[in-house]
Amino acid sequence: MTGTLVLAGTPIGDVADAPPRLAAELAAAEVIAAEDTRRLRRLTQALGVHTTGRVVSYFEGNESARTPELVEALTGGARVLLVTDAGMPSVSDPGYRLVAAAVERGVKVTAVPGPSAVLTALAVSGLPVDRFCFEGFLPRKAGERLGRLREVADERRTLVYFEAPHRLDDTLAAMAEAFGAERRAAVCRELTKTYEEVKRGPLKELAEWAAEGVRGEITIVVEGAAERGPAELDPAELVRRVRVREEAGERRKEAIAAVAAEAGLPKREVFDAVVAAKNAAQQDRP
Repeated sequence: MTGTLVLAGTPIGDVADAPPRLAAELAAAEVIAAEDTRRLRRLTQALGVHTTGRVVSYFEGNESARTPELVEALTGGARVLLVTDAGMPSVSDPGYRLVAAAVERGVKVTAVPGPSAVLTALAVSGLPVDRFCFEGFLPRKAGERLGRLREVADERRTLVYFEAPHRLDDTLAAMAEAFGAERRAAVCRELTKTYEEVKRGPLKELAEWAAEGVRGEITIVVEGAAERGPAELDPAELVRRVRVREEAGERRKEAIAAVAAEAGLPKREVFDAVVAAKNAAQQDRP
């Protein structure tokens, strides 16, 4: 008999949001893998839970090395509980490697659903929630960050990001450049905590606001791109879209075909725009 891996959601701020099953799972687990054992101790104290299982650390720095040890415990029949600092394990937190390894070995994986910064921010943002895309953390380097944003500049779904407070102003400025200064967004700060704040507005205004300095846990929700018809896509825009796809790793032929399909145009028209732009660039060279 193999054991069970339990992914347990933990409060993102207010400890009163802890799901009722969390206390029972903490008390029953034979092994508790925690992103931060000190935070785990504070959580169990707040919930009035006495744990009897073995507690081990499981964070980004030791995730790869510790996963085999936890899988061994699972295949040996143990009930292993995985908790991260806040929210659901494996969602921009440690856990994916362990889940994948457990599934591969035929171990049952279940979850204690709990608070999620992604869904909470999305719900209070005031932006469309029928379709959304979670993008996690952006790259720290400015060039890579801007490139990643440009890849999704035409994404119609609402976009959700995590960001560190000291990078918020640069990220919002990059979003304004990639998505357009007037694209609507919401910066959700310290969700469910005492100083919770949701700042809404165009990206340009939010970037100016963030330049003054912002603290706390940050989730950014950005409005998706508006639908644009073929008449709005001039040759320069068609070329830009092809370049974005090429920079993301697509071959030019595939990129041209995809852009043509998006725009509702013949592939030849997009191809001609790309060739014309290439010829113009060569003529401009000294």
